[in-house]
Amino acid sequence: MTDLASELYLISPLDVTGPFPDRLARALDAGPVAAFQFRVKGLDDHAAAKLAEPLQKICAEREVAFIINDSVSLAKRLGADGVHLGQDDGDVGEARERLGRDAQIGVTCHDSRHLAMAAGEAGADYVAFGAFFPSSTKETKHVAGVDLLEWWQGIFELPCVAIGGITPENCGPLVQAGADFIAVSNAVWGGDEAAAILAFHEAIRANPRGSD
Repeated sequence: MTDLASELYLISPLDVTGPFPDRLARALDAGPVAAFQFRVKGLDDHAAAKLAEPLQKICAEREVAFIINDSVSLAKRLGADGVHLGQDDGDVGEARERLGRDAQIGVTCHDSRHLAMAAGEAGADYVAFGAFFPSSTKETKHVAGVDLLEWWQGIFELPCVAIGGITPENCGPLVQAGADFIAVSNAVWGGDEAAAILAFHEAIRANPRGSD
């Protein structure tokens, strides 16, 4: 539990080899992080599992939820805390059936109110909106505005994640608009990860929800 209006949802870089486990531990030790998403591309489950297991252990030791991007089969294999599904990555109901009722299942909903409502009705545990800013991590095809967060929070209790190009310098309006989680990647891994986590926490505390 934290006193932060928005919690941090940390997403891995595509390369988690070499010194990355030590960097992850350093980031998580710098301050509260709610979840870590393991996001690698182009590997089979066996190779991905070998990379994921030490990271999963680091997260478990710090009580940080370990979420797998895209792959229900890898999440099942690792006994991960949950899976994050893109719009082309499978069905929430099927993922729930395979992973169990305690799994955290999130869904990418881009800038779409319809997709978010459909994900909620299907039983998702959270929805992710974005990109809010240009991102260096992945191509920006959908642009979301803070009004989407305000609309969602005004109607639904299901948690929402803001994603896409978010930095300590620009996250304030998203916190104020009601993002339950701020998803970050390059803003942390592109420099000193511990300093970045501290900067995010400072920015979140400086922008209480509902302020302007």
